[in-house]
Amino acid sequence: MDDYSSQLPHRCPKIRHPDLRPSPGSAVYYLELAGEADDEAFAALEAQRAAASAVERVAPGLATARGVRLDRVPALAYTRHVSELVGRAAASVSDAAATLTAASFERSGTVAVRARNVRGTADASTSEAERTLGGVLVDRGFDVDLDDPDHELRVCFSEEICLLGWAAAERDAAFGSRAPTDRPFFQPGSMAPMDARAYVNLAAGASLPDATVLDPMCGTGGLLIEAGLVGARAVGSDAQRKMARGAAQNLDYYLSSPWDVVRGDATELPLVDDAVDAVVFDAPYGRQSKIAGHELADLVGGALTEAARVAPACVLVADRSWEAAAREAGWTVTAQFERRVHRSLVRYVHVLDRP
Repeated sequence: MDDYSSQLPHRCPKIRHPDLRPSPGSAVYYLELAGEADDEAFAALEAQRAAASAVERVAPGLATARGVRLDRVPALAYTRHVSELVGRAAASVSDAAATLTAASFERSGTVAVRARNVRGTADASTSEAERTLGGVLVDRGFDVDLDDPDHELRVCFSEEICLLGWAAAERDAAFGSRAPTDRPFFQPGSMAPMDARAYVNLAAGASLPDATVLDPMCGTGGLLIEAGLVGARAVGSDAQRKMARGAAQNLDYYLSSPWDVVRGDATELPLVDDAVDAVVFDAPYGRQSKIAGHELADLVGGALTEAARVAPACVLVADRSWEAAAREAGWTVTAQFERRVHRSLVRYVHVLDRP
């Protein structure tokens, strides 16, 4: 077995997951979800598992939540903004203005109003909303500063509703600008960073950032890069020496936090029981031939069995459903999504938890 870093951790300290249940009187937030309409359930679950509780979609592109860990919002992939909810209104400027006039809040200083019409689904003018609601806030003692305000009021219209809230946290948009082709080691078919980050968040969830995340079929290391960038310790293995070495090259380039990569068999991991917090892996696509001495079904089934031995949570991404194999390996299938990458490829995303 080839080790491309310092030392593979054989046991990692377990992390106490923070309690994200809403407490009496806790703030209510609203989330602006990213992606297309088909991504919304996926986006809501990512937020639920990694940064919030009681996430509920209320309109296209919008959800409400309680117990938000604001420090984790920048690491989300499919949530653009999180705002502390001021009020909910019908999707008209006049109703939004009436709601803001009646709202109770203790803030002062400078303010800017940012309005959105989510996917053009509402019959409301964002420019009119910004002018009108800005006027309401001026009447309440605020000064307008569009460049560097003390407070930002975000107003989102979607179909029949409008949500108003004070901006509280936002996604780090810069990570999405990185492309797999920018890596020192690149192979065609590499996963986009935005999706890789979402899968890490779904798997590692509330244990982030102090989690250890394993990818037993790490390829070029795309999932591990995102795990490291959101604060986790990244641990990977791959059956191909070339891929293990390439992944190590990429992790060394992107990460300053500890990471480990070895050449190894995903069906025989060199780890003790419960060694990591989460497993995330992208199964081979469209190949029926033997891979590292295994038929594809045996490889995926064996990897799922090993994953259930070493971690309490897993996300498996594949070109087909492996739900039956996951259940046979001892997993509970918490959620499953079909996500179209392009015309000829649909990714099946399995969110798995160990009973």
